[in-house]
This record gives sequence, C-alpha cells and structure tokens, in this order.
Amino acid sequence: MKSSLFCLLLGVPVFSFAQSAQKVPDTLEQRLKACVACHGAEGKAGSDGFYPRIAGKPAGYLYEQLVNFRDGKRNFPAMRYMVAHMSDAYLKEIASYFADQHPPYAAPQSGDISAQLMEQGRQLVLNGDKERKLPACVACHGQTMTGQAPFVPGLLGLPRDYLIAQLGAWQTGNRKAHAPDCMQQIATQLKSQDIAAVSSWLAAQAVPANGIAPLLKPEDYAQLPLKCGSVLR
Repeated sequence: MKSSLFCLLLGVPVFSFAQSAQKVPDTLEQRLKACVACHGAEGKAGSDGFYPRIAGKPAGYLYEQLVNFRDGKRNFPAMRYMVAHMSDAYLKEIASYFADQHPPYAAPQSGDISAQLMEQGRQLVLNGDKERKLPACVACHGQTMTGQAPFVPGLLGLPRDYLIAQLGAWQTGNRKAHAPDCMQQIATQLKSQDIAAVSSWLAAQAVPANGIAPLLKPEDYAQLPLKCGSVLR
C-alpha cells in the first residue's frame, strides 16, 4: 500500500514497475551477465589483472574448464558455486557463446622486468629446456601462442598475475585436468623464477591481428610433446 502511494505521489502508474520487470529479455546474453561482471564485457577480461579473458578461447577448452569447476578439478569458490548445478548441455552453450566473441585485446602489459628475466621467459616459451625435458610452450599452444582449437587455449592477452597464479595452482595440485595431466607434469618442474619469467614475457607480447586459434586435427595429436588427457579424451 505504501509503495503504491509512493508511486502515485511521483506520478508513476503503479503497474509500470510490473511491466518493466517483464521486459527483461530471457536470452543467453542476459543470463551471462553474472559472467561478465568478473570477466568483462563479452568476456574480454577486467582491468584488475586476475580474471582471464575468455572471449575467443576455443569452445572445447572453455567447456572443459566449466566442467572442471563444476566437478572440483579447479577450485575457485565463486565459479564452483555458479556452475554447480548446470548441465553439460548448458555449459556447452555458455562455452560456445564466449568462443564466438572477439572484442579487441588490451595492450600488452609493461613492467619493471629485467632484460635477463624476459630473455629467460622467451627461451622457455619458444625453445623449452631440453636438459630438464621441458617442452616449449609453443609446441602445444601454437607457434603464435594463440592456442589450437578445440582444446588448447592461447597464452597471449592474459595478465601476468593470472598466469603466475595458474602455474602455481598446477604446481600445488589446486588445479587439475584429465589424466595424463600434462600441465601439472610441466609445472612441477618449474622453479619460481621460471614461472615469473614465462608469465612476464607472455604478458608483454601483443596478440596477432588474427588471434583465432587454428584447428588441431586428431591426426596431429601424436606430434604433441606430451600426452594430455584434456586433448585426447
């Protein structure tokens, strides 16, 4: 009654609020506003350096990560809460939506990083370390580091802090994937300086004009340096 009186005092018809509430579109884009609150408009990433860009990532990779959050292989409470009761079909729909988004990338990150550390990162990304049997990042993530669809993500356009956090999560087992977990095998061999170097160098690189991940065909899987459960399943 009080709210109705308040509306009348403002000269607003009482029924207009009910009408406006009914105008909210029931679309996937509308329902995914909870996602872009952290991941930025269209999934292009926020400015805080922690939440990753999900726009344009391969749909298969995005779907796998949503399943991993739901099933406890990745442990981030907010994400686990959001997807806990979602079906595989709905997760695939979400993954496809963000895979189809291609907003412009932010400028590469610059920072007070020594030339020595940057060169160490460049060497690890492009050449790996044969003595430690560490494959180059480009061997799986593509020569342009934009990923390989449908399951391998790009490494460019991600914040340094996010990259460091994820490599650390692989090391500690806080992030897991389907066995054989190739990223955990690699991460456990990395020293803290390796992680800082790789993350700093990657974050400082510009994304190529055509940053869409090319398709990795099933017959090419044998060419990967390690067997990865997320790719082979």
